[in-house]
Amino acid sequence: MKITSKLPSSGQTIFSIMSALATEHKAINLGQGFPDFDSDPVLRELITQHLNEGKNQYCPMPGLLALRQTLSEKIERCYGATIDPETQLCVTAGATQALFTAINAFVNQGDEVIITEPAYDCYKPEVLIAGGVPKPYSMTYPDYSIDWNEISDMVSEKTRMIIINTPHNPSGTLLHKEDMLALEQIVKGKDIVVLSDEVYEHLIYDNQEHQSVMRFPTLFEQSLAVFSFGKTLHTTGWKMGYVVGPELLINEFKNIHQWNVFCVNSFLQFAIADYLKDPSTYEQLPDFFQQKRDRLTELLSGVPMEPLLSKGTYFQLYNYSEVSDEDDVSFAKFLTTEIGVAAIPMSPFYSNSISDKTVRLCFAKEDETLEAAAERLKKLA
Repeated sequence: MKITSKLPSSGQTIFSIMSALATEHKAINLGQGFPDFDSDPVLRELITQHLNEGKNQYCPMPGLLALRQTLSEKIERCYGATIDPETQLCVTAGATQALFTAINAFVNQGDEVIITEPAYDCYKPEVLIAGGVPKPYSMTYPDYSIDWNEISDMVSEKTRMIIINTPHNPSGTLLHKEDMLALEQIVKGKDIVVLSDEVYEHLIYDNQEHQSVMRFPTLFEQSLAVFSFGKTLHTTGWKMGYVVGPELLINEFKNIHQWNVFCVNSFLQFAIADYLKDPSTYEQLPDFFQQKRDRLTELLSGVPMEPLLSKGTYFQLYNYSEVSDEDDVSFAKFLTTEIGVAAIPMSPFYSNSISDKTVRLCFAKEDETLEAAAERLKKLA
């Protein structure tokens, strides 16, 4: 049988490669982004309650209304935006499905999509599957800033989408108010959708504020914002998320969503709807993860790798140029096989080759895990 692949050059993700290597060599996995601690017992009790009550059948296609109402209240509390839970929200099977659905809803054959790199690795393949043309823009190292004049110069008649990500994975940086206002001016009056990946919205440090597209009414009229319960609730394996946008865009999003997964598992929606009614469940996250960021920074202070202090997400970059001249993939594999700590190299997050000698470590771990990893990394000193 002859098969024409839509992604002929696609192989294993760097996350699968490094996690498999970590397992093989019994390395401490600070590579792939998942916590090694459990979710809140209160949340697990709510799940049990709703399961025992038989909440096992289909939910409405855009999600349980009670959950959408809770999310609408949360959004108003966090960002001062009024979101109609019936027309401006859709619950999804994780953020990746939300991104995939959004891209396939608006990107047609030959449409150009501007992607700021380093970029989370699903963006480009999803654009290609939709028949779009990825147009990469390299952020400035080491602060990973964006020159919006250069982005403006990249916009053409074929541009249909700009993908942004804040807090930014993999760099741990943030977009600020002036960034959002610059983007607003670029897309204003044009048939361009802004796809804003905001899955780490609550993981922001040093008293900074998350600049959601929902804070900017004019920009929001052309935007879809994607969120993840996995990052907020320490439950990445549940694959639960949601998307927020103006009714016009959400209607088209749902037009694809209904033929994709249709709806998301019911009992988790009931449980999350109840759990998120208490704002402390997410308002304590910045302090919780900043303590872990600071702990990792302190533990590695004697290791000759320079930290690029994380401003958001649960990742921190380290420049290893004082330790090795190897490329980042080789160095990450060396850390895993010889030192016993798995990291993620940065080059797979780019379309083109880069020379920055930088790897990413995840600090969403128990303190004992971070301490054990630091002890191994001290072999580099």
